[in-house]
Amino acid sequence: MAGCRPLSDEEIALVMDSFEGPYAVRNRALFVFGVRTGFRISEILAVRVRDVEQHGNIVNSVSVEAKNMKGKKKGRTVALHRDAKDAIAALLNDYERKWGRRMEPDMYLFKSQIGVNRPLSRSHVASILHGIYDRHKFTGKLGTHALRKSFAAKMWQRLGKDIVKVQAAMGHENINSTVRYVCNFANEEIQDAILS
Repeated sequence: MAGCRPLSDEEIALVMDSFEGPYAVRNRALFVFGVRTGFRISEILAVRVRDVEQHGNIVNSVSVEAKNMKGKKKGRTVALHRDAKDAIAALLNDYERKWGRRMEPDMYLFKSQIGVNRPLSRSHVASILHGIYDRHKFTGKLGTHALRKSFAAKMWQRLGKDIVKVQAAMGHENINSTVRYVCNFANEEIQDAILS
């Protein structure tokens, strides 16, 4: 979503604690997966169980095939943060507890309850997130892309504001794409400097 802003650490913590109802574990796992991998929502929804679990263990990195990526030219592999691994394990355990069996390798990880094996829709995920954003009265333009923007903001800080490293972390082929993300963070720093 163009112009969408990243979530602050406090907002991320609030969202992670806000999922309720029968699909809370799934929705929380999707959110954590998004802010910890930086995949776009369409890429997240393409992930299947086999991509994150092998031989009963959560993998150390997750790959999304080129056919599921923006531009469909090149896949992307991202290391899985401990939070993402824990959220995935909780999701798989929750499914087994509810249904009495493990999720099959070909199942979509973030499975819809509509149809036999379909992922959640982008609009449904947006609705879930907007409900939480509204409940906490978050301001600014927010959507599903806020997960990727939040990842980018973390990478910008953790990689010492090195745009080439951030480009690699984001999986951008063209550095201009990374510059568009970074400009938002630089503008925030400029505003903070002006106001201090």
